[in-house]
Amino acid sequence: MTVDQAAAELNVSENQIRSLLRTGELRGIRVGGRGVWRIGTADLESYIEDAYTKTAARIASGDIEDLAEDTGGDNG
Repeated sequence: MTVDQAAAELNVSENQIRSLLRTGELRGIRVGGRGVWRIGTADLESYIEDAYTKTAARIASGDIEDLAEDTGGDNG
């Protein structure tokens, strides 16, 4: 998939996807003379799974607050 497609899938900017590719957090390949990035579907799914695992660990350690109770609705 393209950088644009990956960005749409994660609801982030294309620049954020490029940054993840440059740091190696998201696996991808550069194709052709212009160095266009391509990301495999399995690689994006792996990144998402890893992000969920890291987030759960951070919640469990108290590093970030568990927002499960925040429904965004009226509390009263």
